[in-house]
Amino acid sequence: MVPAHGPAGRPAPSPAGPDAGDPAAPARAALAAARAGRSAELDAWLAGLLAPDGTPPAGVALVAVGSHGRRELTPGGDLDLVLVHDGRRDDVAALADRLWYPIWDAGPRLDHSVRTVAEARAVARADLKAALGLLSARRVAGDRALADELRAAVLADWRADARARLADLAVLCRERWTAQGDLAFLLEPDLKEAHGGLRDVDVMRAVAASWVASAPGERVRAAHGLLLDVRHALHAQTGRSADRLVLQEQQAVAEALGLGDADRLLRATAEAARVVVHAGDHLWHRVDRFLAPRRPGGGQRAADRRPVGDGAVEQDGEVVLARSADLGDPSLVLRVAAAAAHAGLPLAPATVDRLAAHAALPEAPWPAAARDALVALLGAGPAAIGVWEDLDQAGIIVRLLPDWADVRNRPQRNPFHRFTVDRHLVEAAAGAAAHTRDVARPDLLLVGALLHDIGKGAPGDHSVTGAARTRGIAARLGFDPGDVDVLTAAVRHHLLLPDTATRRDLDDPATIETVLTALGDAPGRERELLDLLAALAVADARATGPSAWGSWKAGQVAELTRRAAAALAGGPLPPPPAPAPDHLALARHDGAAVRVAGSRVTIAAPDRPGLLWRAAGVLALHRLAVRSARITAAPRGSGGTAVLDFTAVPEFGSPPDPAALEADLRRLLADRLDVAGRLERRAAAVRVRPGAPVAPPRVTVVEDASAVAAVIEVRAPDRPGLLWRVGQAIGAFGLQVRAARVDTLGAEAVDVFYVVDADGRPPADPGVLSDVRQKVLAALR
Repeated sequence: MVPAHGPAGRPAPSPAGPDAGDPAAPARAALAAARAGRSAELDAWLAGLLAPDGTPPAGVALVAVGSHGRRELTPGGDLDLVLVHDGRRDDVAALADRLWYPIWDAGPRLDHSVRTVAEARAVARADLKAALGLLSARRVAGDRALADELRAAVLADWRADARARLADLAVLCRERWTAQGDLAFLLEPDLKEAHGGLRDVDVMRAVAASWVASAPGERVRAAHGLLLDVRHALHAQTGRSADRLVLQEQQAVAEALGLGDADRLLRATAEAARVVVHAGDHLWHRVDRFLAPRRPGGGQRAADRRPVGDGAVEQDGEVVLARSADLGDPSLVLRVAAAAAHAGLPLAPATVDRLAAHAALPEAPWPAAARDALVALLGAGPAAIGVWEDLDQAGIIVRLLPDWADVRNRPQRNPFHRFTVDRHLVEAAAGAAAHTRDVARPDLLLVGALLHDIGKGAPGDHSVTGAARTRGIAARLGFDPGDVDVLTAAVRHHLLLPDTATRRDLDDPATIETVLTALGDAPGRERELLDLLAALAVADARATGPSAWGSWKAGQVAELTRRAAAALAGGPLPPPPAPAPDHLALARHDGAAVRVAGSRVTIAAPDRPGLLWRAAGVLALHRLAVRSARITAAPRGSGGTAVLDFTAVPEFGSPPDPAALEADLRRLLADRLDVAGRLERRAAAVRVRPGAPVAPPRVTVVEDASAVAAVIEVRAPDRPGLLWRVGQAIGAFGLQVRAARVDTLGAEAVDVFYVVDADGRPPADPGVLSDVRQKVLAALR
């Protein structure tokens, strides 16, 4: 959708309110008209039920609350009605039956009650949710004075009890946000209950009714309208009242709204949700100030002003412009933002509006002061995120960084990622602030983290397109050519260390050579680039999601970085680790033995073809997810016993009993354990969510990845015993898995297998590898 423009020609991010230039405008206008028409029809029908002869009974009023009270009832919405009476009629029960039974017969879900004004008032004072509903009470039929009395009484009580009610409301909201998550960042959000959803706008109206804060502004109302239209289209498409926008419904809802595709729908809902959350943050800031303990003696005092940076002062818990601030200074916006972030305070909304409308912004190439202010803002760490959002909501970020528009609110259709692309970048930069002392150039780390996924959304490999964009952005920011090269290389290779560490054999010289070749993209500054990539790997993974970084991956990346640094220094590569004494002792064990130490599982067993993947099958039976696997050559004098090293973690719960593992391993070696059958039964018992998109498996023979083995990469939905199935397919050709690297990204397994022939060498015939690839694909299907 084409963005509107605010003051001074700035692009003002919009939650897609319908206008003449909006392709969704006709569809959305039709939905709004449908809601208004349905509300009018319902009102007329309900009035007829209350007064069949056209004369409403005295002392009775029918009041709608909730979405019907606000004239926002969507096709799947509930009717919420209160029959209010003055307490003097003895036929109220009969009147209620005359209303409720026809409604039930007609099919709408009904929440109903019969109250006097005093009773409704008492319920509202005792029940916060009931009070919120009654704040939107609207007379549908009957005694207008009685309905007005009810509304006035509920409002009066709400305002009188504002301190207690708003404190309770804050707790209720935070509990809901924790349970439902952020609408803007969910792949299947609840449009009503998630943070930033329709419920939060209702809460804003309730806070405004207490006179503690202003009513929702134009942008929030437009955002609310967009979310309401999405909910309406969802109900109409599904015929159900569910408010969760599940994946399989998104395309149909997008088409019904005139948005074209599901990604545009998610971007529009994300933008609307972020408008609501941003406004809500400022509203709750005002509520917190209202709820703060009052000063002794009461009364008002002139607001204290405390300098927090050049051009910025704190006033009433927010950062505002100093009286001497120069709006013509192109570094002012970022300098004030950095001051707010380092002080841990929000920018005052009026200050942001003033900066957006009147402050100068740096022109390319940026002056050093503006670039330093950007780095200072990012260097504030997590405190920078809220301040960045202030600038973003005002349209300032896309003016500073035009490429930002392409990633703004862009969904990442991968449950592994918990944020949209733009928020992920800001989170990564904030996380990188914790590692600035680990690198020679903190500024390059912070800016590199901010830009590392800037290529997402463009065709092709996002690392390649992102590097091209970064070269232009870095030049506009005023970095010198050498720094531009380093930033470009950092974005191009930001996945190099984690991907290589988890998917390649670190003992293979070709692995280190791959890293050194990539570092050559920053000639003369290879070690500096290596340290940047190591820090960026941590920040990127932690900003991705809780399962993207763990002790095993951290150890692998650290070890790869250490080996690459040693190679850069001209020293010899560290030799492969020799078997530890306890492993040698284990190898002398008669038959088979198992040792479990944390995530390390060591198995000694008589050497035989396929031992590695067969043992992995046993681990899978004991609900251990393999992260890496390697077979060590049988030590001399061990009587043909091989030592297998696995990194494996429990799928859930506690690690298995080593004695039980050893017993099953002995059964396997004696051909008395049906691993395949038991794994198939486990896989059959796993529920697959209907309609969830599952990409087909992909198997690739990676050329030149190793000089000592053929490397086969497998990408497939994760399932128990995957290493067993792949190894079984490879073993059918007389080949063996010498080592395996396993990584799980959400529900996706990315596994790499080092394959050798019976003589321990790479297969000589390329045709064999092609056949192996087809066999593995068949096994995965």
